[in-house]
Amino acid sequence: MRDSQLRPLLPGGQVQSPSVHSFVPLTSIVHADVWKQRVSSSLVWARVTSNLRLYPDSTTAHPWKLFILLHLVAPQPRPVFPSEKTYITSSPSGKTTSSRQLPCWYDRWLAEHRQQNEAHARQDEATRPQDAGNIEPAEVRLSVVFPAYNEEERIIPTLEEAVDYLDEHIGRDKKANASLNPGPRRHHRVNSSSAHSEKEPSGYEILIVNDGSRDRTVEVALEFARKCHLHDILRIVTLVKNRGKGGGVTHGLRHVRGQYVLFADADGASRFSDVGRLIEGCEEVVDGSFRGVAIGSRAHLVGSEAVVKRSVLRNFLMRSFHLVLTILTPPATSRIRDTQCGFKLFTRESLPHIVPYMHAEGWIFDIEMLMLAESAPATPVLGSDGGVIGTTAGIKVAEVPIEWHEVGGSKLNVIQDSIKMALGLAVLRASWMMGVYRRRLT
Repeated sequence: MRDSQLRPLLPGGQVQSPSVHSFVPLTSIVHADVWKQRVSSSLVWARVTSNLRLYPDSTTAHPWKLFILLHLVAPQPRPVFPSEKTYITSSPSGKTTSSRQLPCWYDRWLAEHRQQNEAHARQDEATRPQDAGNIEPAEVRLSVVFPAYNEEERIIPTLEEAVDYLDEHIGRDKKANASLNPGPRRHHRVNSSSAHSEKEPSGYEILIVNDGSRDRTVEVALEFARKCHLHDILRIVTLVKNRGKGGGVTHGLRHVRGQYVLFADADGASRFSDVGRLIEGCEEVVDGSFRGVAIGSRAHLVGSEAVVKRSVLRNFLMRSFHLVLTILTPPATSRIRDTQCGFKLFTRESLPHIVPYMHAEGWIFDIEMLMLAESAPATPVLGSDGGVIGTTAGIKVAEVPIEWHEVGGSKLNVIQDSIKMALGLAVLRASWMMGVYRRRLT
């Protein structure tokens, strides 16, 4: 199947993401009669059969088999345990608090989204309203999510650097003026419900997602919070079962309160001094609904000593993965030179178009995030006078060069995880194209 057959042209000759790329998750299917109902009564099956006719090989003679196979192997996030929606922090007295309820924009968004779906249940796919992008107002300027698995030895230097930078440039007082302000916005916001107040929030929060660590990650983080008086600023949520880096990041993003949201690796390979550059890059690409993404990029370091010193095998696998990425991902995502850097920033308004539809919980999750951003519904583009002058499809992504250095103790198994990532990418792309994943909650 040729990609050009799936990508209609936009005004100006730009290529739009495949229409079949605008699918997201079917809920888990258990019984055979549910399989038949799902497939035969929905647009999914029409998409499947029309796409498979483009393939003359033997696999397409049995599209049901391929569809069912993808359902069996495609990642599906596990349900969240009640305790995973709580957090602990240090109290002003220095003691550890009892579990407190995490704020969760995702749960409220999901309830609203399902009500909307029920109200429009009798409408066909083409006439239903687009995905809701509403999200409650931000309470702080920046949320930082650290996924952490057995990071006892590496997380403290990272937290020290983060807090020093955030205290200086944002401050802890929510009433203070944040200094991380790139300047006047180039766009007005379209949706008044998401625009909230023009007054910028300030203050920050750090959310450590403990992904089932077996060491003292939680204890050392709490000790750091006590030492630095980060009561209710540094919050720790513990996942009952390990979910992988992607699962930890996605879980954290469901509970953030920030106007901007950053996730960063706990090993400190990236520098927090680059946060301001990410915000500036994000401001450059935001659309009329203030949706935008900025990702840290190490592409400019390819010829540097840090990369050259890597093993020949690791560099070969890196280039091979980039080749596979170029072939299997849609246009905008395929042009990104570094999809895997663990230093990505989102505007709050972009989260409802990405987070609810995430499936991948391993190393491949970064790519799914970027694909979801690219396939997000169109939004109006406003001129300087506030009038609508057009629309733009997808959420734009700014790739921002950052400082980076190799840190020992990585949990990445180069050969094994490279193979898993390549296979995972193939399954991910096929699941979207076949309708196993859909951009509509059912």
